[in-house]
Amino acid sequence: MSDDDDTTPSAHHYGITVSDLDESLAFYRDVLGLDVISEFSVGGEAFAEGVGVDGASAEFAHLDAGGTRVELVSYDPEGADRRGGMVNDTGAIHLGLSVPDVEAFHESLSDDVETVADGPRTTASGTTILFVRDPDGTPVEILEA
Repeated sequence: MSDDDDTTPSAHHYGITVSDLDESLAFYRDVLGLDVISEFSVGGEAFAEGVGVDGASAEFAHLDAGGTRVELVSYDPEGADRRGGMVNDTGAIHLGLSVPDVEAFHESLSDDVETVADGPRTTASGTTILFVRDPDGTPVEILEA
C-alpha cells in the first residue's frame, strides 16, 4: 500500500472499554482535562454483528486529547473483566498523554487517583513519566517528552 492508496488506514480514535461510562467520563474529563466531543448510543443488528457480540448495544463518549480522539465505550452485555493488568502483559493497552510539566500534573492530582509509582520518574531516554489508572484500572501514561 502506498500513501496515496484509498485503502491505506489512518488513525481515527483510540478506544477504551469501560464498565461505567459516567464514572470514566468524569475521570478523563475532570482529572485528565480532556474535552468532550460527543456522547451517543448505538445498537441494533448491524452493530451487534459488526462488533461480534450477540444483542450488543453501547454508550459512547468521544474526547479530544489534543488532536487525538479517545473513545470511551460501555457495552451491554458486558464482557469479561480484564482489570488489573500490567503494561508488560501481552495485549496490554495504555493511553499516552503529554503534558508540559509532569511534576505539576502529579501535584494537582487528588489523593484518590491511583498512580503506579509514588511520583514521576525520568527514564534513561530523558522522558519523564507517570502512570495513573482510570476507574477500571486501565493505565494512562502521563509524559513530558
